[in-house]
Amino acid sequence: MSAAAELAAVSSTLDELTRRVGRILTELTSSEEDRYGTDLREVERTLGVANRRLARMVSSR
Repeated sequence: MSAAAELAAVSSTLDELTRRVGRILTELTSSEEDRYGTDLREVERTLGVANRRLARMVSSR
């Protein structure tokens, strides 16, 4: 598999993970929000940044 194809697959996986974390965030109870909310929002943001960076790499090659 070429590097571009592999990166596209990783990007797709990151997109799915980002959606899953977002879904978890919307379903947190108030006690879970207190415990996990801040960190999960940071994880979601970081995954999104990584995915956009990979998408730029794939589209530029």
